[in-house]
Amino acid sequence: MLNFHLSEKQIEIQQKTREFAIKEVLPVAWYYDEKDEIPLAVLRKAYNAGLMNNDIPKKYGGNEYGILEGVIMTEEIAAACPGLATSLFDNSLGLEPLILCANEALKEKYIPKILNEFKLICFATSEPVIGSDVSGIQCKAVIDGDDYVLNGTKYWITNGGVADYISVFATADPKSGHEGICAFLVDKSWKGVSVGRAIPKLGQRCSNTVGLNFKNVHVPKENVLAPPGEGFKLAMKTFSRTRPVVGAFGVGGARSAMEYAIDYIKKRRAFGSKIGDFQAVQFKIAEMYQKVETSRLLVWKAAWEADKGLDSTINASIAKFYSTETALEVVNEALQLLGGYGYTKMFPLEKLLRDIRLLRIYEGTSEIQRMIVSGHAMHTYQPVMPSLEDLPIFRDVDPMEPDTGDKIKSAWRCRMCGHIHHGQEPPDECPYCFFPQTTFKKIWPLEVK
Repeated sequence: MLNFHLSEKQIEIQQKTREFAIKEVLPVAWYYDEKDEIPLAVLRKAYNAGLMNNDIPKKYGGNEYGILEGVIMTEEIAAACPGLATSLFDNSLGLEPLILCANEALKEKYIPKILNEFKLICFATSEPVIGSDVSGIQCKAVIDGDDYVLNGTKYWITNGGVADYISVFATADPKSGHEGICAFLVDKSWKGVSVGRAIPKLGQRCSNTVGLNFKNVHVPKENVLAPPGEGFKLAMKTFSRTRPVVGAFGVGGARSAMEYAIDYIKKRRAFGSKIGDFQAVQFKIAEMYQKVETSRLLVWKAAWEADKGLDSTINASIAKFYSTETALEVVNEALQLLGGYGYTKMFPLEKLLRDIRLLRIYEGTSEIQRMIVSGHAMHTYQPVMPSLEDLPIFRDVDPMEPDTGDKIKSAWRCRMCGHIHHGQEPPDECPYCFFPQTTFKKIWPLEVK
């Protein structure tokens, strides 16, 4: 039986996060957006309030919240500021490879520090010349005895300038594609690690984004998250668990935009009436509302699958690209309803539009998600309906009618044009497309009782 009710604990988490978002995030969002700076004090407040690192297993002292709890919390923070939500969530993204890896000693060493000491950890796969193509990583990891030496650059790294630790994905052999990918936990204070200037961006300006450079960085073997050949799998497992959360960014931002638009159209008057009384405007609100609701259900489904230990790869991709694309549509329409005011910095829509635009790009572009989903639909998905050439379309004969003695026993379908021929044998050629007898396939035995 399906159940779409949140538990009492989940509702409590939602309310707590919502109050934090309204009280602590919303008031500072535009100030730090204007400064193009991450508000670390807000991250610390979130940490102190128990709103970070909740996915850490109980074994290491954490709450062991599921992905579903994560997306519930993320929606609320993103509703106030998608950029700050990105930096808050990034600790979970950086932590995920550590939680999922098989290196127990590494977990016992670093997870308690992240949990108890307000340590930040970021996730580093992208590079200046590769983004969604994880198999094309060029950052090199060379074996040096039992250790590794890292050389290369990572780019677009959220929280890279403020994080203490980095989950770094590199390659032992660039020519071997995904087979050479490996992963390490790197302490940013290690010799050879350099942080680039904060990258100036259109939106998400409350979130720190930088490049990280590694010059002969020695990584001890005990800091290996995944050896060569296992890193790609670890990255994909991470994404299948974190992509629903990116969808939740979209849900939160779109929800806020819709709420702002509803508030505006109830008060703004034109042509002697509130513009909310015009059916064309009401239809826009209906479209917004259904997109927010649909997106949330897709995100929840993908999160639920991940929490159940099921393969959520496909539904995570669907949730990610649908929710982030509809978010852009909703915010854009909300700005349209506010007209010129929506385009100004005195109203919240222009910032939301700038922040939301990034969601279609990071953690796998919408195009990459379409490749994943189309590949599944075309090659893995098992159809229920028969193939076209086996489809029993009868127009002249009722195949279920009891036999009267003169009933035609067999039906043949032309695999080219779809013509159905009734008879013991197929015709010499199709009367419609003129293809030969070999084009016909028997589709119905029409047995005589």
